[in-house]
Amino acid sequence: MTEIIDGNAVAGDIRDELTDAIETLADAGARPGLATVLMGDDPASQTYVNMKQRDCEEVGIESHHVDVDGDADPEVLYDAIEELNDDPAIHGYIVQAPVPDHVDYREVIRRVDPLKDVDGFHPENVGRLVAGEARFRPCTPHGVQKLLEAADVATEGADVTIVGRSNIVGKPLANLLLQKADDGNATVTVCHSRTEDLATKTRTADVVVAAAGVPEFIDGSMIGEDAVVIDVGVNRVDAETEKGYELVGDVEFESAKETASAITPVPGGVGPMTRAMLLYNTVKAASLQEDVAVELP
Repeated sequence: MTEIIDGNAVAGDIRDELTDAIETLADAGARPGLATVLMGDDPASQTYVNMKQRDCEEVGIESHHVDVDGDADPEVLYDAIEELNDDPAIHGYIVQAPVPDHVDYREVIRRVDPLKDVDGFHPENVGRLVAGEARFRPCTPHGVQKLLEAADVATEGADVTIVGRSNIVGKPLANLLLQKADDGNATVTVCHSRTEDLATKTRTADVVVAAAGVPEFIDGSMIGEDAVVIDVGVNRVDAETEKGYELVGDVEFESAKETASAITPVPGGVGPMTRAMLLYNTVKAASLQEDVAVELP
């Protein structure tokens, strides 16, 4: 019977384990602080920000939020970033993507203090990750690793196919799984829009990670017998529901679960893990900045 990997449960366990570390920091006068920055009024981004604020409240992290007018000059956003860089109460922060078209997101990332870059996107942190000395693992790739660990999926010696080469998921996850570590040592194939005969590459993999951003792009015929499937995609598609849409992944769940030995659902799979690992990185950032040792899950 196919195992449905419950991201909500794994994320809840991580949040529970972080609580002791947060209290250790608080007892030392260094309660972790996480800020979110939102430029504009994108509804999905606002939802994500609200969820992150609730996560902080649940575990005892101080939550802060900065709104920036979507029509403002980029310098207004850069000034807000500089203030967060200089604020000792803020140990980590994220600038919620997407930003308006007139703002260069790459420049935004370059202005974030690397020690407070809990997304792990700053070039310095990317370089450290590639070198095998990660300060902060990007939240979604790290969450994928934790899901594999929770499902007792050994990556050492495994053939892993990642469908998607984004800077947020595909590339960092490939680097993490390649590294000489207990949660690495895999043989990794990264596929993308120019990959020929994609189905052959996914069908021969022990683990398939779908992160292409295309609704139900991968179906059961593309999954090998007893493979593990991690679906990173979250896509809105029209549906006859009260909201007029439903959320689906990059994997056609019903057909894939007939072949896979384990699979993540959408929603309730990778999404909760991304938020849990943001809390993880915030606690780690506070520990590094305040020079207070804590035990992380």
